[in-house]
Amino acid sequence: MSPDPILTVKGAVHAYGGKPVLRDVDLTLRPGEIYALLGPNGAGKTTLIRTICGRIRPDSGEVLLNGRDPARVPTARAGLGLVPQEIALYPNLTVAENLQTFAVLAGTPRKAVAAAVRRALELTRTVDRAHVPIKHLSGGYQRRANIAAAIVHEPSLLILDEPTVGVDIDAREAVDVVIRGLRDLGVAVLMTTHDLEQAGALADRVGFLREGRMVLEGEPKALVAEAFGARMEILVHLTTEADPAGEARLAQEGLERTPRSLVWSRLDADGYAAAERLDKRLREAGLAPSEIRVREPSLANLFTLLAERKQAA
Repeated sequence: MSPDPILTVKGAVHAYGGKPVLRDVDLTLRPGEIYALLGPNGAGKTTLIRTICGRIRPDSGEVLLNGRDPARVPTARAGLGLVPQEIALYPNLTVAENLQTFAVLAGTPRKAVAAAVRRALELTRTVDRAHVPIKHLSGGYQRRANIAAAIVHEPSLLILDEPTVGVDIDAREAVDVVIRGLRDLGVAVLMTTHDLEQAGALADRVGFLREGRMVLEGEPKALVAEAFGARMEILVHLTTEADPAGEARLAQEGLERTPRSLVWSRLDADGYAAAERLDKRLREAGLAPSEIRVREPSLANLFTLLAERKQAA
């Protein structure tokens, strides 16, 4: 039998000034599970997080944290750790001093504070920066210290809002290692992120929130496979920006520009064979790619597909 959920959201509905923000949202999260909450700005992610934290009460529906309503039973919030997008630490205090402060504020018995601080430092791999003021840390270490402050009281549910925004790849990977380590200890992790690559690599399940509704939920690989079947993503890497005529030629081939301006992509069931034919045609048109890659579709492709379905609706 699977363990009882740490978090249960059932039929949550909420509106601001008569405008619906959450529309019958369901979500469950069990121990040792990472759930990535995805969606565009304004989808309702922040309102859902505030509801889970007990900061607002839904107009209807149910939110339970370890079986208790965090909006009605404030002590239920002791099982929750929240890592905001901003660095919510005292910049002039060291990492250890911050953790001591947050441990006391969370009600940790004074005799247990030192052990709690040590545990949080070890879990976030910040022991070597324990006595460094926050303001002197790199962005990556500040992110990890932010997580340490949220877990120093040993919550069963950790919520992370854009945990790696503004950090480089190495720092992001270090944060990902910390998140996986907490998952392996049985902590339930709920994260919001616009980094779909991170979500696909970390999350056991993802949920797509759009206009307050949970429009899609499941395991990342299963969702992608169901949406795209045997189709593969073809990525065309250019050496220089295409001129208007070149862009028109790329679009004629069914390619779309990705967030990386020199990379264009499309989905194709023929995969590698289609990539070879495409390479030949582009070279004949004077658009010699530096590289053409073929890979399985990702959450980013699924996110785009959902956006296209919304526009067509």
